[in-house]
Amino acid sequence: MFAVNRAWLYTLPIVLSIVLSSCASNLPPIGNSRDLKNTKTYTVQKGDTLFSISWRGELDYKTLGQWNNIRPPYTIFVGQKLKLFKPKQLARKYKTPPPQTKHRYRKPRRQEAVNRYHKPHRQEPDKKTAKTKKAGSPSWAWPIKGVISKNFSHTGNRGVEVAAKRGHPVVASASGKVVYSGNGLIGYGNLIIIKHDDTYLSAYGFNKQLFANEGQWVKKGQKIAEVGSIAGNKPALHFEIRKNGKPVDPMVYLSK
Repeated sequence: MFAVNRAWLYTLPIVLSIVLSSCASNLPPIGNSRDLKNTKTYTVQKGDTLFSISWRGELDYKTLGQWNNIRPPYTIFVGQKLKLFKPKQLARKYKTPPPQTKHRYRKPRRQEAVNRYHKPHRQEPDKKTAKTKKAGSPSWAWPIKGVISKNFSHTGNRGVEVAAKRGHPVVASASGKVVYSGNGLIGYGNLIIIKHDDTYLSAYGFNKQLFANEGQWVKKGQKIAEVGSIAGNKPALHFEIRKNGKPVDPMVYLSK
């Protein structure tokens, strides 16, 4: 009996090493964890984009690019270190107002004579364009038909969850450019992020399959994915709208 236990003890370290190595291989990469809000610096890893990093830190991608002197099209490289905070030099630069330059008054030039019988044509503003500018937001639509299983407060102020059948089509809530398509962001599954303008982004998470690639332009109502499953094997779509990098309640923008 003692011999059997002793032999088992000799093999125990080998068994443990195999188990631990297999568990370690299944652990999510630390660099692609979901939350970067409390992180000051970040090293770019494979699969990262400036949009995905700013998304995890709840930062505006334009601001993040400005802090790190990165200009459009916001190209980043593996191993590059990014500041997730406003540098002091940049803060000092914007605190000091630029010196005012004195302009000498110049008498306006004499305008050319205009035929008094000719009345210039007055162009009426486009009502649709004026309405869009006044609203200051894209024209939104529901990405899927279903039942709200978790509202904005239930998700910790990170979007809503819409229950639907697995495999149901997911469409773009508004027209824009796909700036992320993949599964590198822990906590979102197969994810698509669409940039609609300089202010608004939308995200579609936990999809079964993705049908839009990074850099692709999509139209409002275009199929971009299919519904997958969230935790507990529950078929649903996680949907977010972000304004200047901050999550906002989609129900404010979507029709009831």
